[in-house]
Amino acid sequence: MTEPNWDLYRSLLAVLDHGSLSAAARELGLTQPTIGRHIEALEETLGQQLFTRSQQGLTPSEAALALKPFADVIAATSAALVRAATEARGRVGGTVRISASEVIGIEVLPPILARLQDEYPALEIELSTTDDVEDVLNREADIAVRMAEPAQKALVARHVGAIPLGLNAHQRYLDKHGVPASLADLAGHRLIGFDTRSAFVRAMTERVPLLAETRFAFRADSNLAQFSAIRSGCGIGVCQVQLARAAGDIVRLFAADFELPLHTWIVMHEDLRDSPRCRAAFDGLVRGLTDYAKGAGT
Repeated sequence: MTEPNWDLYRSLLAVLDHGSLSAAARELGLTQPTIGRHIEALEETLGQQLFTRSQQGLTPSEAALALKPFADVIAATSAALVRAATEARGRVGGTVRISASEVIGIEVLPPILARLQDEYPALEIELSTTDDVEDVLNREADIAVRMAEPAQKALVARHVGAIPLGLNAHQRYLDKHGVPASLADLAGHRLIGFDTRSAFVRAMTERVPLLAETRFAFRADSNLAQFSAIRSGCGIGVCQVQLARAAGDIVRLFAADFELPLHTWIVMHEDLRDSPRCRAAFDGLVRGLTDYAKGAGT
């Protein structure tokens, strides 16, 4: 069998991710007929049907779904090769891809990255804000900010501290509904929480068992959406203490009784430790987030 070229797999991945030839064409900057020819050529080469075509669109076959994780790895490796190719030897420049959660990426990292680019003007940043853990081992990102200690030996990881989380509410909400006198009083308030039970939610409810029995008045699977709801006066919720403090008019409740440490690590693949662009970005993130974690605890 002749090995298909990467363009065919890239088209396959785009169709799988976007669900149609037209959407894949827009994503890749190609025409719809070109994407269609790529899929047909890949099917012919592999000897398998990859999609079932109907009036409702394209439905991936088991063969297509089986190929997807491998195509993802190829895509990540291709992007990593391009980033590495932008780096001039001995000079801090080129592209670094950083992965972080929504809240960290949107609310915390921008000033840290601004200082980093002031120091290294030739450094270009790609910031991926997702609460899914992007795989540094497979080079989906050069550097990741993680809230769980990585176990893989091939990764370089630096613990930068614990960012405290607390219960907070906007003053506008408290003026309307009163300040709860105890944790038990939370049962009579509008609470902001998750619509799925994650490890973080379990840890939170272990500290305040009442929350496990509470029906949240505002539910979202996004930490950023929850923080925005607190800031807008929707109710009482959990967020980073320092973000609440910086937002203004947000009041921390039960500081002595409720605090969750959000332990934070900066992670990159050990093969990148000698890359000037990655080393500079890694060290800059360590400095910036260490200072942030210390400031949050004061």
